[in-house]
Amino acid sequence: MSQSTIPAAPLARKDRKETVLHGVTLADDYGWLRDKQNPDVPAYLEAENAYAEAEMAPLGGLREELYQEMLSHIKQTDVSVPFRDGGWWYYTRTEEGLQYAIHCRKRGTEAGPAEDAAEEVILDGNRLAEGHAFFAIGATDITDDGRWLAYTTDTTGFRQYTLHIKDLLTAETLPGEVERVGSVVWAADNRTLFYTVEDEEQKRQYQLWRHALGAEHSSDVLVYQDDDERFNLGAGRTRDGKFIVVEAASHITSECRVLAADQPDGEFALILAREDGHEYSVDHRNGLWFIRTNDRGRNFRLVTAPVNAPGRENWTEQIPHRDTIMLEDVDLFTGFFIACEREDGLPKLRLWRFADEGADATPAGEIAFPEPAYDAHPHVNRIFDAKTYRYGYQSLVTPSSVYEYDVASGGSTLLKQVEIPGGFDRALYASERIHATAPDGVQVPISIIYRRDCRKERENPLYVYGYGSYGYSLPLGFSSSRLSLLDRGVVMAYAHIRGGGDLGKPWHDAGKMLAKRNTFTDFIAAVEHLTAAGYGDPARVAIEGGSAGGLLMGAVTNMRPELFRAVVSHVPFVDVMNTMLDASLPLTVPEYEEWGDPNQEAYFKYMLSYSPYDNLKAASYPSMLVKTSLHDSQVMYWEPAKYVAKLRTLKTDNNRLLLVTNMKAGHGGASGRYDYLKEIALDYAFLLRELGIVNCGQSASAAATA
Repeated sequence: MSQSTIPAAPLARKDRKETVLHGVTLADDYGWLRDKQNPDVPAYLEAENAYAEAEMAPLGGLREELYQEMLSHIKQTDVSVPFRDGGWWYYTRTEEGLQYAIHCRKRGTEAGPAEDAAEEVILDGNRLAEGHAFFAIGATDITDDGRWLAYTTDTTGFRQYTLHIKDLLTAETLPGEVERVGSVVWAADNRTLFYTVEDEEQKRQYQLWRHALGAEHSSDVLVYQDDDERFNLGAGRTRDGKFIVVEAASHITSECRVLAADQPDGEFALILAREDGHEYSVDHRNGLWFIRTNDRGRNFRLVTAPVNAPGRENWTEQIPHRDTIMLEDVDLFTGFFIACEREDGLPKLRLWRFADEGADATPAGEIAFPEPAYDAHPHVNRIFDAKTYRYGYQSLVTPSSVYEYDVASGGSTLLKQVEIPGGFDRALYASERIHATAPDGVQVPISIIYRRDCRKERENPLYVYGYGSYGYSLPLGFSSSRLSLLDRGVVMAYAHIRGGGDLGKPWHDAGKMLAKRNTFTDFIAAVEHLTAAGYGDPARVAIEGGSAGGLLMGAVTNMRPELFRAVVSHVPFVDVMNTMLDASLPLTVPEYEEWGDPNQEAYFKYMLSYSPYDNLKAASYPSMLVKTSLHDSQVMYWEPAKYVAKLRTLKTDNNRLLLVTNMKAGHGGASGRYDYLKEIALDYAFLLRELGIVNCGQSASAAATA
């Protein structure tokens, strides 16, 4: 299809609404797009989809080529590393042609599954997904005796989960369901289930319920309700299985209640009452609480306290707060614990050994990692009396791997590395870690990967990804899909900007609230440094981000549109002012602790200074692919729809502006693994056309440039 035969871009009608606050008038012409029941809304979204498909039609062959390439790098029939829980070994497997994983188990011993053990299918995602365009399994928990499974499912993408209980002995699912369920946890009696439920307006988990197996759900007992709109509830058990823990947490404050797991009808006891700005979490070993707390610094420390006297006056410090090391978590076992830390932007897994049953532990080394930039994290470790520790490891050039660490010897054994078929050779690729200087002098880490034989100084197309919110550390994981860009000469970079958690909590603090603009200027500095250092052609820079990373995309393209050739923005949070001024929307009130409350004038004016929707102007913008989902529960579909509608009336260029709405999914896009690959193929085809490259040193094909 030639450009001349592509239909005109849809133009949404205007219906002006004005809001006056703090002496400022906010004008919104497209608020009507919020009304999903208005037939004009789906009609507009479908018109945008048709327009985008027409624009992308010349790339049909390239999209299929990319899809087949990505598929060729996936071992479609595969099985995960089994992990032990009680007398069973649990694993998931996939089968070629099936969209979803199959969850299974086998009987076994400490050494592994028995050779003659029959496979039991616990949940078959493919069967459960039948008749649904979207399907996801949420929370799961199995009773200590291995018989009863509680699990939740979402069939819309709105992250609204339904509770089911299955008898694994008979494979029958019990009648009766509960809607809007979050976490699930069984008590030690194998008969009592605790679960949390979200409210209908704010979409936060606010109630804890107790259910007796076999009883009608109408007789379930409300155990606890949290009426503070900032807080979400989550329930689980300590690793030793002795206590049920219910945590109420906002973005900056937490509070834990505990109950002996063998006394499910008892009363939950408070560990420490909530105090604004104080976050803590608890685990249990030999009559002591192990409490990770930020009471003396943003990067957390570890203390212990007697079970019956958890107050601060009884705390004994195990690991002090350190300004340069973030204590992210503690994995506690009978004879040791692993401190999961982050230092210099990289994860560290450090071993502490207990001398006896007491609380005193001493540092005993750390797990060594072979590469200068990587991602490492705890794997599944269900056995409290373990002598080994499983962890996951990967990097930009090393596929996802599972290792088992021997606590006594300090050695690690590779249990499984994801196989990358289709001719992958890691020696062809190189990764680097450099730093850009932000306008205020701060050094911003950047991780880079490229194909060695494609690298040409200042000539490569450059792709830069960013997020930078909620203290989320950007993982340096492996992606087989990414090979389709690398093998065509794209240099790919990941900017670890402020607002994320890459350098601990202070790094997060320096990119939130009234410091949020640092996130955007860090990203711009990263792009400018990459091109100045010769990693890419300044005229061929593509950027990508999603959700809060979509806010980043919108902000930087308003600030410096000339820097970028193409933008891919997934489910972008771009309508900041209208969303944050509407307390009836899910997540708005809790988000005040990340962005600020615009009802306060200082926050209002600061947020208005960067809100992408409100700062669109008559200017030349880069080509954009904006993607959303109709059932998104985190960033409502109307934000990107309004953003595109407004931008169409302002942009002064002829660059492509596409809005693609998945009408059957939520925040994460398509749920099936094959469908998800097709979504990536669309993104990559868009980028490759805009960057003008298909293979190393070759210009794009005629189809790709049509």
